[in-house]
Amino acid sequence: MTVAGVGEFGLIDRVTARLTYGESCLLGPGDDAAVVAAPDRRVVASTDVLVEGRHFRRDWSTARDVGHRAAAANLADIAAMGATPTALLVALCMPAELDPGWAEELTDGLGAEAALVGASVVGGDMSASPTLTIAVTALGDLAGRPPVVRSGARPGDVVALAGRTGWAAAGYTVLSRGFRTPRLPVEAFRRPEVPYPAGPEAAELGATAMIDVSDGLLADLGHVAKASGVAVDLRREAFEVPRQMRDAAQALGVDPYSWILAGGDDHALAATFPPGVALPERWRPVGRVTEGAGVTVDGAAHVGPAGWDHFRRAE
Repeated sequence: MTVAGVGEFGLIDRVTARLTYGESCLLGPGDDAAVVAAPDRRVVASTDVLVEGRHFRRDWSTARDVGHRAAAANLADIAAMGATPTALLVALCMPAELDPGWAEELTDGLGAEAALVGASVVGGDMSASPTLTIAVTALGDLAGRPPVVRSGARPGDVVALAGRTGWAAAGYTVLSRGFRTPRLPVEAFRRPEVPYPAGPEAAELGATAMIDVSDGLLADLGHVAKASGVAVDLRREAFEVPRQMRDAAQALGVDPYSWILAGGDDHALAATFPPGVALPERWRPVGRVTEGAGVTVDGAAHVGPAGWDHFRRAE
């Protein structure tokens, strides 16, 4: 069976039948557009795209894994604004010979990741394409809070991190070398563990700037530094190298700090806080905001790529 055999509307019926809806979804799939509650009267919106062969491979990840990753990439952006995600819209472009079961399992992954934050997949679109492509738009609610933007960091602020970095990059390296173990980094690449509640929490704590770490901690903090007109200095000792990551790095001949500092796709949240703010346990201080420009580690420029660039691969 293929999606061509099932047909567009038959596949839509099969996919939407697998979805459940949270309180923010007032009208789901079936009409020209969905209706989503916006109690704050402002809507936070973000979009992201995954292309087979560049962002995922079907021989590396199940369809459900890809669904989790596609949803997480967008939901993390909403959390990084200090908002709570409410809805996802998904556009799926696929080869006509694709097994419809793959699209159904993708939907399961999208819905399961959205459910972690009480959000829903409320609609989307489908099209034939020679390249399997998933485009997701996420919506969120600020609950009366101002958005936490990239341009608010000030000298003296504490730089803190919620979530983990380096694991997905380690998993990518393991898979790209033809291995499937160790399991922890491989699973981290397949399904990120995003600290969604940390975003609204940081906003409540008075975070001055925040960003989703999708392309690498150094690169993404570089965006904060540029937007805020400041410098950021990280402390290398603040980043522990877990045993499995250390062992994998040794076996593959990789410096594990290249994963931790420049690896993407874990979707940790990095934020800056005014000095003196009592940070909860999930927020780990890793550096300081200073006068100047750029991002350094222990006062020195990082040697090697700072993160991922979709057109230059690394920068």
